[in-house]
Amino acid sequence: MGTDKPPTVIKKYANRRLYHTGTSSYVTLDDLGRMVRNGEDFVVYDAKTGEDITRSVLTQIIFEEENKEGGQNLLPITFLRQLIRFYGDSMQALVPSYLEFSMENLAREQQKLRQQMAEAFGPAAAFQAMEEQVRTNMAFFTEAMKMFSPFSAKRETKAPSGEPAQMPPPEGRGGEDLDALKRQFAEMQAKLEALSRK
Repeated sequence: MGTDKPPTVIKKYANRRLYHTGTSSYVTLDDLGRMVRNGEDFVVYDAKTGEDITRSVLTQIIFEEENKEGGQNLLPITFLRQLIRFYGDSMQALVPSYLEFSMENLAREQQKLRQQMAEAFGPAAAFQAMEEQVRTNMAFFTEAMKMFSPFSAKRETKAPSGEPAQMPPPEGRGGEDLDALKRQFAEMQAKLEALSRK
């Protein structure tokens, strides 16, 4: 959510405590999670070095949410494995913009669905329809992530043990692979945009 209001500054001290400079009080990861859900933007700095550590703190919030007892897991194991595989992959630079686009599209569709179902059937039906939409979107998202790495998928074979084994990339074809990769990425973007308009 873009606003003109500057982000709130949170300072993290060596004792791992988080200090909210706007309210002059200490906060917890749960408090920061609520701020995110309420659309309040913030940045987190290491109080000693001044380093921006917002990314690691947001990752901690996700970790805490995923590990809450009786909580609902949003990140399927398959998705987490696929995401880890992208680290160090030639496609790594494209993953953040792809994920950002996908999550924005998911949020936009959820909001539209929420409004339509609430107007037509009330809150209970809206919740049930929303759950179904989440399942559909996650299936689409997982499938799209598989499409996103065509070359690594082609190189994967079975080792004698039955486990997947990675073959080395073909030598001397860097330019061809890059051109093919660009073409496939453009095609995938066109497909995603067409799907998002449906």
